[in-house]
Amino acid sequence: MAKLQVAIDLLKTEDALALATKVAPYVDIIELGTPLIKSEGLAAITAIKNAFPDKKVFADFKTADAGELEADMAFSAGADYITILGSTGNSTIAGAVKAANAHGKGVVVDTIGVADRVKRAQEVTELGVEFVELHAGLDEQAEEGYSIQVLIDEAKRAGVPVSIAGGVNLDSIKAVKDSGAVVAVAGGAIYGAEDPAEAAKALRALLN
Repeated sequence: MAKLQVAIDLLKTEDALALATKVAPYVDIIELGTPLIKSEGLAAITAIKNAFPDKKVFADFKTADAGELEADMAFSAGADYITILGSTGNSTIAGAVKAANAHGKGVVVDTIGVADRVKRAQEVTELGVEFVELHAGLDEQAEEGYSIQVLIDEAKRAGVPVSIAGGVNLDSIKAVKDSGAVVAVAGGAIYGAEDPAEAAKALRALLN
């Protein structure tokens, strides 16, 4: 069964904790978005993990260099997963995997900005990453003509463990599940909802 990941793209730890408290019963993975980590630092990771020790905490570092060092920082702070950019070199990803193995944690490669996401997903899986995030960022989603169907089709072709991030909502999550993705990542569909808990609950129901 696919897991549900909430992407928390807020800027304050207290706001992230408040949102996570509402949605935790319905999600498997709590993602601290890049803006939150840049705003609040490693302490935000520790705060979320301490508050929700039974959940996987996902630190969206988008690391492009010094993979082993930055992964060690994230894991030492309490993260279970860290993102490394798929556009970076294999040595950076391999370094992060080395740190993950030492901590018993996992590396996720983020394909934001990668031209051929399927090819890169297959390449980096051989380096020992946990899964690959087929990701259309907020800017790409805002472009005219964007459709999450592109990511769904790529997931079907990839043949390796992937997550999908880029417009997962009540209308698309069934297709995301059917694509074979191991994780569905929902951001705005949850934190932008009038009732985030109900939104997360509804998304979870469609994944079951």
